[in-house]
Amino acid sequence: ESLHSCIGLLGISAGSLLLAVHFYSSQRAAPLLPSTALGALLLLLSALLAYAGIRRSLRNTSLLVSLCLTLSSFWSGYGLILILAGQGALPEPGAALLPGLATLTLALLLVALVGLLCHEPLLALLAAALALASAHELALLCSSSLGPSAVACSHLLVCLLGGYSAVGRMLFLLTKGRVALPGTDLTGKKAQEQGWGGSGGTNPFAAPGLLLNALSASVFGCRLLGVTHSLSLGHVPWLWAAGTFQIGICVLSYRAMDALMATAFGFTAILKFAGGYCLLYPTWQPEEPAFPAPFLVVFSILFAVLALFLSLQSPVDGLYLLVFVAYCIALACSPRGFFAGGPQGVAVVIFVASALVALIHLSKVRGRAQLPPGQGAVKALLARSSLLKLREGPELHAPYLGYSKYADAEVLAYACSVLAAFALTAPGDPQAPLATVVIPWVVVAGGILKLLCGSVAFSRGKTLESSAFILYSIMWIIWGLARYGGLYGTARTFHAALGIVAFLLFNSFIVFCSLFLSMAWFLYSLTFTLVAVSFLLDAIHALPAGYDVAATLPFGLVSFYCFLAALTSSTFEGCSFPLGAPMVQLSGVGAGATKCLHLPARKASSVKRIADILRSGGTCGIPTDTVYVLVAACSRPDAVEKAHRSKRQAQDRPMSLWISSLKQLEPAKHLFTPLLWDFMEAAWPSPISLVIPRGEWVDLLGMKDSARYVGTAQSVAIRIPDCSVTTHLIDLVGPIVVTSANPTGEADTTHHNQVYAKLGDQVDAVLCGGPSPENIASTVVDCTKIDSGSIGFFRVGIIPKAQVLQILEQVQKK
Repeated sequence: ESLHSCIGLLGISAGSLLLAVHFYSSQRAAPLLPSTALGALLLLLSALLAYAGIRRSLRNTSLLVSLCLTLSSFWSGYGLILILAGQGALPEPGAALLPGLATLTLALLLVALVGLLCHEPLLALLAAALALASAHELALLCSSSLGPSAVACSHLLVCLLGGYSAVGRMLFLLTKGRVALPGTDLTGKKAQEQGWGGSGGTNPFAAPGLLLNALSASVFGCRLLGVTHSLSLGHVPWLWAAGTFQIGICVLSYRAMDALMATAFGFTAILKFAGGYCLLYPTWQPEEPAFPAPFLVVFSILFAVLALFLSLQSPVDGLYLLVFVAYCIALACSPRGFFAGGPQGVAVVIFVASALVALIHLSKVRGRAQLPPGQGAVKALLARSSLLKLREGPELHAPYLGYSKYADAEVLAYACSVLAAFALTAPGDPQAPLATVVIPWVVVAGGILKLLCGSVAFSRGKTLESSAFILYSIMWIIWGLARYGGLYGTARTFHAALGIVAFLLFNSFIVFCSLFLSMAWFLYSLTFTLVAVSFLLDAIHALPAGYDVAATLPFGLVSFYCFLAALTSSTFEGCSFPLGAPMVQLSGVGAGATKCLHLPARKASSVKRIADILRSGGTCGIPTDTVYVLVAACSRPDAVEKAHRSKRQAQDRPMSLWISSLKQLEPAKHLFTPLLWDFMEAAWPSPISLVIPRGEWVDLLGMKDSARYVGTAQSVAIRIPDCSVTTHLIDLVGPIVVTSANPTGEADTTHHNQVYAKLGDQVDAVLCGGPSPENIASTVVDCTKIDSGSIGFFRVGIIPKAQVLQILEQVQKK
C-alpha cells in the first residue's frame, strides 16, 4: 500500500518537473521539451497515476486516491491538447486549455481543503501547490504580464513536496518504521485509513467522477460566460478524456458495490462523448450535427428514474442527478444542441453542483469532518413504512452462481438497450450519415457500456444474461458504425445480409434458452429479434416504410420495463416488478429463484452459516483441497440419508468420513492399532484418504442407522483435508460424511457453479470458492492390512505412490 502511494507521489513529482522545465524554457526559440514530447510524457504519467490510485484503493482509501485519479484525468486531456498543438492542429492552444485549468484549480483546492480538515498536512500542501501552479498557468494564459517563471516555480514546489512525501514513505517502508521524516510517519495511520475507508460503504471513486462532470461542464460554461470565444477542436480532448475516465470510474464504482452511482457515471460518460463528437463534427463539415429530440427525452426519463432511486440511498446525489434531467431537456429543446445558450446555462449549474457534491463525497472518504448527505433522514422515513423496506446487508450484492467482486450491472445494461433502441428511431440522411449524434449514442450506449455489463454479469455467474448482453453490444457497435458511420453506403451487399443472419441464429438460441429463465427475458430477446429482422430487410432492400421504428419501439419498452424491475428489486425487499415465471420449468433452473444459497468462501460469516445449515440437517457443497464435495453432518442421520439419496450413490461407491484432527477420534484411540494411528498422524492433513477397518469407533460418531451408507461392511474411508476452510467448517460441525458433488457416473465437480448445475435444489447451500485447485480427487490408500506392513491403492490422485510408501517407511522406522 505504501509502495503504490510512493508510485503516485513520484508520478506527480515527475509530471510537475516536466512542466517546470517546459515553462522555464518556453521563452527560447527551441524549448527543451517540444509540445508533442511533453504531451506524450504526460499521457504516460497519467496512466501511472491512474494505476497507483486504483491499486491503492483496493485495500484502503484516502484523499490520495482522489488526487491521483483527478490529476490523471486532467493530465490526459492536457497531454492530448499539447500533442495537437505540437502537430499544428491547434494554432492557439491557450484558449483550449482554459476550461480544464480552471476546473483543475477548483478540484485541487477542494482536495486541499478536505485534506486540511482531515489532518493530512502534506497532502493538503501538495494539492494546494498543484492548485497554485494551475492558477498561475491560468493567469499566464489570460495575461502575459505574469511570466512563465512563476508557473515553473509553482511546479518546482510541487516536485519538491511530492518527492519529500514519496521519500518519507519509502524510508518508512524500507526501515519498517524505524526512520520517518516529519509528516510522513505512517504509524497508526494505516489502521485509521482502513477504518475510514471501510465504513459506511463509501465509494472512493465518486468524487473524481463528479469532478469530471465539472470538467465537461466548464467547457460549455466558459463559452457562455465569454471566457472562451468559441467551441473548437481543442476542447474535444477535455470531453473525451473525461468520458473515457468516467467509464473507468463506472467500472470501479461497481467494484465498490455502488451500482446506482456506476449507472449514473455511465449515463454522464455518454453525454461527454456526444459533446465531443458535436465539437469535432464541424471540422470536416460546415454545418452542426442534428439532435434526435425523442432520444433526449427518453434519456431525461432514465435520468429522472435513476435520480428517484438514488435519492433513497443519498438525497444529495438524487437531487444532483435532477440537474442532468434539465440538461437533457434543454438539449432536446435546442436545435443547436451543445452550441445553444440554454444547455450551456445548465452546464454552469452542473459545474457548481458537481463541485459541491464532490466536496461532500471527498469528506465522506475520511471519517472526520463529514458533510451530511442526508442518508439518515431517508432511512428514518422508510423505517416507518410497512410497504417499502430498503434492501441492505451482506446479501445485497451476493452473486447468483458466480464469484464476483462487482455489483450487479443489469440496470445499466437495460438502460443501454433503451438508449440504443430509441436512437435507431431517428432517421438518418443517406447522403450525410454522420449528420446526427446517433453514432456516439449507438456505439457507446449500445456497445461499449453494454459489453462492460455483459462481462460483469458473466463474473456473477449469469451465463445467459452475459451472453445476450455481449451479443447485443456487438450488434449495436457493428450496425451503428455501418449505418450511421458512413461505412454501410448506398449499396446493400450479400455479406451484410449473411452477417445479420448469423446474428439471428445466435439470438434464436438465446430466445430458446430464455424460455427457462423468465417471461421478461423471453420478451426481451424476442423483441430484439424484430430489430435484427429490420436490419436484414434493410440489407436486402426490402424494408417497408416505418418497420424499423415499429420494431425498435417494443424492444425499447420491454428494456425500460426490465430497467425498472432491476432497479426496484435491487433497492427494496419484497417489492419489485414481476418478471414472470419461466415458460418451461426444469429441475435446477429458475432464474435465481433457487432456494440454494451461494455464499462466498472467503468470508468467515459464510462458513459459519454453512455450519448452521449442516447442524440443522442440511446438505451443502463445499470446496476442498481437491474437488468440490457434497457433505452432511455425522450427528444428523437424516442429513446423511438425504445426501445419499440426492447423490444417487451407487452401492459400490460408498461415502467417506472427514475429520479436522485426530483429536475427534481420541476417545476411540484404543480401538486402532498403534501402527495405523501413527500412519494417520504422519499422512494427514493431505489429499490422502485412508481405507481402514470398520469397528466400534464408527458408532461413536452418532450416525445411527444411516451409518450403513458410509463405507462398506468391512471398511470405511476417512481423511483430514489440507484445506483451511474445510477444516474450520469441521471444527464447527464435527465429523462429516463426504461424497463427490455429482451424480454417480459423472465427472468430478471442479467449480461451485457445477454443484448446483448437477444437483440443483437438492443441495441446501454452496460455499463458493471458484475453480478447484485440482481437477482430480484424493489418493485412496487401503490400510486394512497395514499391521502386516503392506498397503494397497484404490486410486492414485494428487499424491503419488512413492510418497505414500515413504510415509509408511518412516512410520515403521519410528
